[in-house]
Amino acid sequence: MKIIIAGGDGFCGWATALWLSERDFDVAIVDNLVRREIDEEMGSNSLTPIASLEERVAKWKEVSGKEIKTYVGDLNDWDFLSKVFQEFKPEAFVHYAEQRSAPYSMIDREHTIYTQQNNVLGTLNVLYAMKEFAPDCHLIKLGTMGEYGTPNIEIEEGYLEVEHKGRKDTFLFPKRPGSFYHLTKVHDTNNIFFAVNTWGLRATDLNQGVVYGVDIDLNEKDPALVNRFDYDGVYGTVLNRFIIQAAVGLPLSVYGKGGQTRGFINIEDTVRCIELAAKNPADRGELRIYNQITEDFSVLELAERVQKVGKERFGLDVEINHVENPRVEKEEHYFSTVKTKLKDLGLEEHLLTDEVIEKIFKLALDNKDRLKKDLVMNSPSWK
Repeated sequence: MKIIIAGGDGFCGWATALWLSERDFDVAIVDNLVRREIDEEMGSNSLTPIASLEERVAKWKEVSGKEIKTYVGDLNDWDFLSKVFQEFKPEAFVHYAEQRSAPYSMIDREHTIYTQQNNVLGTLNVLYAMKEFAPDCHLIKLGTMGEYGTPNIEIEEGYLEVEHKGRKDTFLFPKRPGSFYHLTKVHDTNNIFFAVNTWGLRATDLNQGVVYGVDIDLNEKDPALVNRFDYDGVYGTVLNRFIIQAAVGLPLSVYGKGGQTRGFINIEDTVRCIELAAKNPADRGELRIYNQITEDFSVLELAERVQKVGKERFGLDVEINHVENPRVEKEEHYFSTVKTKLKDLGLEEHLLTDEVIEKIFKLALDNKDRLKKDLVMNSPSWK
């Protein structure tokens, strides 16, 4: 299968590109390399040193014998995107190429506008490119569980059947996004739903939870293939932040009460979900929506897990501190999610065991000299 990984130089995208290439997909990466520019803008870095995209794909060809084609450019550049579609002729398009940080989208007006324009308009360009150049191409879009918010009912997989005044209909599940970034994902879902129904395209929307872990086995073949490890308050996810705090002896900073509960997934399962979606495409005129998570934890539960593993396996004795929450969110709430469709397709879950946390700890300890401590708690305020 000829498959494009848009955002293939990023955290999830790079792991996915290697995973599918190893399984004999014909992979092309499309990326504008802006994530590297954001590191420079924020004065941040990946805790793990990462090679250039050119070096990465060259090394992958050397160690695997398989070629990954690269296109460096922006989805908002219509001439560039048109050329990519006409030249590569994709059968599937995996769309990671969005500004993915909620805190980044909340820094100020400029960052909000950038996030909305980049994400929403880029996706619209992809839909038009499919319509004009590859109408049978399958869009595999990375949504987010954050689209749903924290409703006081069970979160179904994308759709909700409603009975009202004696009549029934099925709707996209109501959304309560928690940031301007999460709003872009809601706009994407609505635009994709419209395009699928109007133009007869095919699409799968994967509402992914918080991704943890760094490597799949393929990343470990050579240092040039190593993946990103974001730890800062803007791009670093909560588990990474806790682990790096523990690794350098800082208190684990729990926002507010710590009862905020979210869905999580191992990077090893993220790549498998993409493969399953690619091998089981939606029909023409269909938008499939899967909740791409395997388990859920509260922020405080994660802190306690990290504290326990740090002490038992590395002799690290760190406190848990409750700090002022920079976000506007419920700190205690109901959270229950239906997550069966990917299992039905064959997903075998990799759960967050103490051994997984230990592996991330080792990576953090091996690279802690690259840490910029002032970035760990640099999240902007939502207010």
